Amino acid sequence: MSIVTPARPDATAAGTEHVPTLIAATGLGYYPLAFVARLPFAMVVVGVLTYVVAMTGSVALGGLAAGAVGVGVVIAGPVVGATVDRRGQRTVLPAVALANVVAVLALAFAVGQGVPSWAVVACSFLAGATVPQVAPLSRTRLVTLVGERLAPNRRVKAFARVMSYESAVDETAFVVGPVLVGLLAAWIAPWLPLVTAAALSLTAVVAFALHPTGAVRAHAAHDAERAPLREVVRARVLVVVAGAFAVGLFFGATLTSLTAHMGAQGRADDAGLLYGAMGLTSATLALGAAALPRAFVARWRWVGFAVVIAASAAFYAQLGVSARPTVALLLMGMGVGPVLVTLLSMASDRSPVGRAATTMTLATAALSLAQALASALTGQVAERVGAPAAMWLPLAAAGLLLVLGGVNVLVERRAGR
Repeated sequence: MSIVTPARPDATAAGTEHVPTLIAATGLGYYPLAFVARLPFAMVVVGVLTYVVAMTGSVALGGLAAGAVGVGVVIAGPVVGATVDRRGQRTVLPAVALANVVAVLALAFAVGQGVPSWAVVACSFLAGATVPQVAPLSRTRLVTLVGERLAPNRRVKAFARVMSYESAVDETAFVVGPVLVGLLAAWIAPWLPLVTAAALSLTAVVAFALHPTGAVRAHAAHDAERAPLREVVRARVLVVVAGAFAVGLFFGATLTSLTAHMGAQGRADDAGLLYGAMGLTSATLALGAAALPRAFVARWRWVGFAVVIAASAAFYAQLGVSARPTVALLLMGMGVGPVLVTLLSMASDRSPVGRAATTMTLATAALSLAQALASALTGQVAERVGAPAAMWLPLAAAGLLLVLGGVNVLVERRAGR
């Protein structure tokens, strides 16, 4: 297969011939690069939580610091997404990556020097505000290339495969990220995961920004067709963002309660490795989501797999103090992966014209904010009430996800009428 250089944004209008596959449009090297560039984002919340708990001994402060990371993500994320829609990824992403290097290293230094709690939270906020959100930008690139470079009869299947692939890669990154944090923290030093994340921002993220596909932008980004921003706050978009928020609550509550549970056993450093077990089945099922029958439509996938998450979270909540939660985490992942594929596919499909990066970044930011809030709340519950009480919070998040799935069914029916 010959590898061609990605087209300019106006390539279709200029009459460039269609290519047979998406790989021919991106180049094979794009995919490992886009994966590695995701790792700083996948590592930052777990890395901050692990480092702060290791240095201070406080799960509550660790949860607050992880929460501050997510608040930074949600505040800065939509701004970065909107700026990318206007300026392009090549202009914006390198500046964000360099700022993140400074912020993460400052956080590692500050916590190591024993600064007050408010300073730890402030540095964590800056680390979250500057963390490069490669995942929604990669989706935007690939979806745009599908529309510009592939023949019309190939686009429907290619789009479905892109969304499944991207979600599976996200899940894989969320497996590798926590596992890498756990290995580096347990075997070498608690500060090393943050330094590694900073190094990856400086190298892989900048290389991702400068890749030839970085020049590809949605048509409406360089003509007058971009939808007004108010179109993003329609019910059909917001319900999907709310679903991503519920998934983030589930992630944050699970990670922090797991850290508290393993900490009670004197093995807090194992939390990242065990958290990766959930990501393992999640990534596998996310990759297989494209094979689900079309009759199993997105709205019912959301509801059905939310039931799987809720059932496995109920099992997790009832584990004993000395129990290993591996099986429960594996079962949780069987629901999380397909739900994420469904939500992100729906977010892309419902994006207003020219607002793809804004919508996808908003969904990702909602997930991160919820993960942060749940981390902070769960840390407080674990420290004040105990790890067994904290382990019920993932079930509450799963219940919210199920309720929102029902709300989405009603929104779709109303839109159909």
